[in-house]
Amino acid sequence: MENQNEELENTSPVETEQQAPVFNQEKLNQYLESLRLEQNLPMGALVAFVTALIGAVIWAAITVSTGYQIGYMAIAIGFIVGYANRSVGKGIDQIFGIVGALFAFLGCFLGNYFSLIAFVADAEGLGYMETLGAIEIPLVLEAMAEDFGMYDILFYGLAVYEGYKFSFRQVGEDEILGNAQ
Repeated sequence: MENQNEELENTSPVETEQQAPVFNQEKLNQYLESLRLEQNLPMGALVAFVTALIGAVIWAAITVSTGYQIGYMAIAIGFIVGYANRSVGKGIDQIFGIVGALFAFLGCFLGNYFSLIAFVADAEGLGYMETLGAIEIPLVLEAMAEDFGMYDILFYGLAVYEGYKFSFRQVGEDEILGNAQ
């Protein structure tokens, strides 16, 4: 037993650390610049806006058909707006996240707005477009404010977060390492 302990003490520890990759800052900067040249903020914003509108209409349709406001719709809108922005805009700069967050919020807000318009149209026996054109916007905003609660804040916040988070182009570590060495 004593011989075994002596042997263990005399062995050198096995080095398990790998050497950190060496970055060529100039190559990394060139690669990041090439990614920036592929960005398209106007198209990303346009697609995010259209996606937010479509999401708002779907939100309103589901809310009116079920009679319930489903908070998870906000999360879905945040995801689809951010994903659309990322797919078309190919952004790596922070402005893409801000655009995604703003349009995710807009999609949620319009989903609630369109739902209220649809409920009024159904109650009055009017068409949706007719009601949309005839109703006074301050009245709708006042009604929305009265109904706005903590869950709305939570779900709007999650939508804004997802709109931001999913708006950025996904660049893998291997891709970065391959272009920076």
